[in-house]
Amino acid sequence: MYRYIWLVPILPLLGAAINGLLGRRFRFSERVVGAIAVGSVALAFLLSVAAVVDYGQNLWPKPYVTSDDGAFTYTWIPGGATEISQGRDEAARTDSAGTGARPRVASRGSLLDVEWSYQLDALSAVFMLIVTGVGLCIFVFATGYMHGDRGFYRFFAYLGLFMFSMLVLVMGSNFMLMFVGWEGVGLCSYLLIGYYFDRREAGDASRKAFITNRIGDFGFALAVFAVIATFGTTQYTEVFAQASRFPVEVIGTFGIMSWIALGLFIGATGKSAQIPLYVWLPDAMAGPTPVSALIHAATMVTAGLYMVTRTNVIFQHSQTMMTVVAVVGALTALFAATIGITQNDIKKVLAYSTVSQLGFMFLACGVGAFVIGIFHVMTHAFFKALMFLGAGSVIHAMHHEQDMRRMGNLRKYMPKTYWTFLAGWLAICGIPIWSGFWSKDEILWNAASTEYVPGGWMLWLIATIAAFGTAFYMTRLMALTFWGRERFLEVRAGGQADEAHAAAYDEGKALHVAIDPTVADRPHHGPEDRVGVAHVLETEAVGETEGADARGKDIHDQHDPHERAGHGEHPHGSVVPHESPPSMWIPLAVLAVLATIGGFAGISTAFTGGEHVGGKLNIVNWLDPVIWNPSTKEFGKESHAETRAVEEGRAAAAAAEDARREGGRAPLPTRSEEGHGASRLPYADTGFNLAHSVQSMLGGSHAAAEWFFIIVSVVVAGLGILTGFTFYVWRPHLPDLWARRLAAFYEGSYNKYWVDELYGAALTRRTMDLARGVYYADSRGIDGAVNGAASVTRRLSRFTGATDRYVVDGAVNGVAGFIKLLMSPLLRAAQTGVTANYALVMILGLVLCVGMFFGPEIWSSITGAIRNLFAFVF
Repeated sequence: MYRYIWLVPILPLLGAAINGLLGRRFRFSERVVGAIAVGSVALAFLLSVAAVVDYGQNLWPKPYVTSDDGAFTYTWIPGGATEISQGRDEAARTDSAGTGARPRVASRGSLLDVEWSYQLDALSAVFMLIVTGVGLCIFVFATGYMHGDRGFYRFFAYLGLFMFSMLVLVMGSNFMLMFVGWEGVGLCSYLLIGYYFDRREAGDASRKAFITNRIGDFGFALAVFAVIATFGTTQYTEVFAQASRFPVEVIGTFGIMSWIALGLFIGATGKSAQIPLYVWLPDAMAGPTPVSALIHAATMVTAGLYMVTRTNVIFQHSQTMMTVVAVVGALTALFAATIGITQNDIKKVLAYSTVSQLGFMFLACGVGAFVIGIFHVMTHAFFKALMFLGAGSVIHAMHHEQDMRRMGNLRKYMPKTYWTFLAGWLAICGIPIWSGFWSKDEILWNAASTEYVPGGWMLWLIATIAAFGTAFYMTRLMALTFWGRERFLEVRAGGQADEAHAAAYDEGKALHVAIDPTVADRPHHGPEDRVGVAHVLETEAVGETEGADARGKDIHDQHDPHERAGHGEHPHGSVVPHESPPSMWIPLAVLAVLATIGGFAGISTAFTGGEHVGGKLNIVNWLDPVIWNPSTKEFGKESHAETRAVEEGRAAAAAAEDARREGGRAPLPTRSEEGHGASRLPYADTGFNLAHSVQSMLGGSHAAAEWFFIIVSVVVAGLGILTGFTFYVWRPHLPDLWARRLAAFYEGSYNKYWVDELYGAALTRRTMDLARGVYYADSRGIDGAVNGAASVTRRLSRFTGATDRYVVDGAVNGVAGFIKLLMSPLLRAAQTGVTANYALVMILGLVLCVGMFFGPEIWSSITGAIRNLFAFVF
């Protein structure tokens, strides 16, 4: 079946094309549109499962490319011969290493023919299953959630196109195909985030996402150019085979591999929302909730992690870039977690949670645990898709209300949504046995024990604080939404908060398209922002919970009893929450199961006696062939036992150093320590290692050290949950109190540290000023010069015309007039009409002519006669 993987991206594209091109023309019903969309993704998922199973049984760990056996091949870009102009010195040093040969620095050439083909290997297999499997749940959910929307066909056309683009991204066999999918998901995110194009907020958010991603894509494009210039090809198998032979660039060295990794990482920070390009992702909540789930959980935002892991051989050749990835990931995890603590919009909390969890994934990649980063991508897809769809179910039940301060005790009205959401909450908090625990605990352990980058203990501390914040703000979300008292009976709720499609879903009646902007991102909400209810208790930003009456808020008069109509009656009646239909809660149940047991696919070795059990079914073993090992210079990590021996050797060395400083006798190395040590480290010594120090204090036991960090991880998660319970369930007055005590931090967190305002003032408005300056220079300078030359030419032509008219023509006309005035009377006088006069004139003229022709001879004869006469007389 693996030979038919080319059908996997085509199926969603076909469904999108049918719905998009024919849905409106033939007026497809929602049932038909949903069947086409869901059916195409379901077939893609089933084909993916069959292909991955077949591949695992027959070809794993070797990659399969569809062009290898002609299953699907097409020369997309016949680039022809190209010169390899970068990395020649590094390649020459590598070629001559150990041979004594003279380094070759002459230019080399390659044939650059980019093919459209797909690659199935361990990494693409994981993403194929995540994208199609979780995507299928989201598609099914969307059929119920978007019921009644007048753009139903258009929505699923966009969604199918998005699925196609993501599958091309993760299945393409070369960088150019990855870039096609990369730009495709960027375009589709623009279409889906701005789906409600009649709302300004949606339009602004879609443009913000598109432009921010283009900034990152510029770096990615430069990296692809550098790959071509360095390796002469874009095909993964060829690029990575060549890259593995390049020398490693330790900290302090920034060669061609570091530059390529930098460009790739810039692209990843845009697509996967890392500092400083994370700002688009929270605003993406302006789109329908299924879009948020698809973008944030299964597809677009994980593209950066896929790309970094796919190119791990390039990143691991640069210790500097590994450090950059780890530091940016850790800071993003903490930064976003501190913002999520104070947000009131349920989708915004989940959005910042996504940014934070992506930071954990990049931290894992930065410390060398690429497999664990992908493991967290998988578990995060389960529980975050569950939580976003659960939030959509809540929003639907609350008549499109998103403010958690206007909810409360929804578990009474929505038990299915509540129990499924509870599984997602336990998973993201990192509670055993739920999926998030296994992946997040491994990330923290790898940060503490990393030999890839210096300062691992600091990265572990930052990530641990972020994990505490995650448990706290997710408990806050649970308390404000599902626990406590029913504040929607006291506070206006329902109305213009999220989607523009009808709240008339349950009635199947008139459609509604909201044209007012949503209140999701407003710092304060006025009574006009909501529709409904019995009586109003307005709260301010501080507190957001039951302690609000301690601030002395006004309680408005109760509305008439007839306005307290239930859901589906008077549109301005009070909100009575209700459970979502099966098309919405069944996907939640499926994802809740995955969020509960999905983590067993990568169960920690601390629970299995030091081995990754399960064979190829264990994600660590499954992904092992795609990870390059900087210690062995081969693809595939060391066995866990060997790695443990290295770590025990490091711990023993640390203990020996301590003993030497104390003047004692150093312990002798054990058999497992011999032959290992610094020579097996990926790079040079990275200094203090927290895990090794703990291991030394615990008698040199690797298992004991790992269990120590597991316990710390669970305790931190428990403290976060306990603090959330204390603040929002047991002592609801505490949020107000601590918000006042920590006013500066609270205001900063609540206003997202004014990063958007900073970008607006420093970048957006300055860019607009620059645009105005360029416009001024163009309109007044360039166009001014052109228009000025035209003006001068026009004036010169007027002057030339006047000169011609008044000087040249004037002189000619003046002479002609003068002659006319002088000669006209003479000529008129000569025209007497008397023949004798004319004869006389003719005779005179004849005499004149004779005189003119014979005058000299006549004059000579006359003068001669006169001279002769004078001579005769005298």
